[in-house]
Amino acid sequence: MPESIRSFLAVDLESDIVLRRLTTLQSLLVKTGADLKLVKPQNMHITIRFLGNIIPTMTEEIYSIMKKIQFKPFTAHIVSLGAFPNPNYARVIWAGIYQGAEQLKFIFNQLEPLLQGLGFTPDPKGFSPHLTIARIRSARNKVQLAKFITENANYEFGTIKVQTLRLKKSDITPSGPIYSTIREFCPQP
Repeated sequence: MPESIRSFLAVDLESDIVLRRLTTLQSLLVKTGADLKLVKPQNMHITIRFLGNIIPTMTEEIYSIMKKIQFKPFTAHIVSLGAFPNPNYARVIWAGIYQGAEQLKFIFNQLEPLLQGLGFTPDPKGFSPHLTIARIRSARNKVQLAKFITENANYEFGTIKVQTLRLKKSDITPSGPIYSTIREFCPQP
C-alpha cells in the first residue's frame, strides 16, 4: 500500500512585514498567560482547502485541477483578530482577511466541485478566509485571552500579494508540523 501524504491547498504569506506583525501579536498573546500552541512563522498560510491524506499519484491530478483555476494576482489585506468558535470559548485564534476575501472564496468555489470530481467529500465547514495564529490547549487564563482578542479585534497586519496557489504537504513531527510545497500554480496575469 503506498504511503499517504497529508496535504492541503494554500496561499503562503510572502511578506516579512506581515510575518513580523503576526509574530509581534503572538508575543502579546503569550503575555495573557493563556495556554497556547503558536503557529511557527514559517508555517503561517491561508488554507484554501484541506485535503487530508492522499496517495502520491494523486498529486498530479490535483495539480491538473489547480491549473484550471482562474484568478489574476490580487492583494489580500490581513486585518482583524478573532477566535473560533468565539473569544469566550476560543479553540483557534486567527487573523482575518478583509480586502481579497472574495477572490479567495472565488478560488475555493472553483476548486470545490473539481475536487469532488476526484472523490473528495465536500468541505463540511465551507470556507472562511483566515490564517491561524495559535491554538488553545486549555482554559488557563481564558478571561484575559478573550479580553485581549476583543480589544484587538481590528489589529492591522498589512497586505500580501496573492499570486500562487500551492499544494502543500504536512509532515507531523514531535516538534510540530513541517510544511513543504509539492506543486504550485501561478496564473498568467
